[in-house]
Amino acid sequence: MKIGLDIMGGDYAPAEAIKGVRQFMEQVTDPSVHLVLIGDAMAAAPHLSQLDQYQFRYSFVEAPQVIGMHEHPTKALKEKPESSIAVGFGMLQAQKIDAFISAGNTGAMMVGAMYTVKNIEGILRPTIVSPIPREDGKFSLLLDVGANADCKPEHLVQFAQLGSLFMQRVEGIESPRVGLLNIGEEESKGNLLAQATYPLLKENTQINFIGNIEGRNIIQDTCDVIVCEGFVGNVVLKMAESFYHVFKEKRNMQDDFLEHFNYEIYGGTPVLGINSPVIIGHGISHSLAFQNMINAAHKIILSDLMNAFKEYFSQEVA
Repeated sequence: MKIGLDIMGGDYAPAEAIKGVRQFMEQVTDPSVHLVLIGDAMAAAPHLSQLDQYQFRYSFVEAPQVIGMHEHPTKALKEKPESSIAVGFGMLQAQKIDAFISAGNTGAMMVGAMYTVKNIEGILRPTIVSPIPREDGKFSLLLDVGANADCKPEHLVQFAQLGSLFMQRVEGIESPRVGLLNIGEEESKGNLLAQATYPLLKENTQINFIGNIEGRNIIQDTCDVIVCEGFVGNVVLKMAESFYHVFKEKRNMQDDFLEHFNYEIYGGTPVLGINSPVIIGHGISHSLAFQNMINAAHKIILSDLMNAFKEYFSQEVA
């Protein structure tokens, strides 16, 4: 198993990325997991000594260029073929790595995911997802959280299918409960998109649709998969992140439940619906987030999630 990591992505690269690699290797001792670090060798050199005892568990691929956070994604990928993101996607496409992780330019990561790795046959649009903590100590999967601001009903149905398969294969939930995020529980509630999506989810026998859920249900043990368009999902996600920032970092509140809102314990955002695992990290990721991004990629590969997607949607196409 080879997991590719862009060590140049993020505000604290490459120091925090390499520290996260060390933390992962301390935690996961499986010698079959090999990390491929992709980045500028000169920038990485001062930090690599902490990996001396793990030299047989990682390799380094030189990528001297970096795509900045504010660069135009498509233009940057075209003009910087030796950037860490471009090299990473090239390796993923060539099957030299089994997954690719970066906390770099989100737009470039999405462009690479869609146009290099490409959608699984039958997928209308890939989606990005995020865990949302619940009061029972577990989490629900929220999707979409920003890749698709405007959606059609059939997109939301596929998000429900992708989310259900993720929770089954990666988290081991036999029949994940799917809820449609809305402004009321009644079937007739919501905007035109929600009203048109509800009957499609209701009649789909391959998912466990429980109906509409409201904002107040998000952190309750109501469902395992929360479906919405990316505009709404991104608002919910940013609200959850600000909740942690205000109460933990600004007010120094000490609470075990509050810690579940720390995005770093989940790592990054998986892109679902493409042919290979891709995880996008937050630009301000520290070592814990990098460690958990690698953890997430490791779990996804072990779950054989991509093949489960391909098998499921090949039947849908047929």
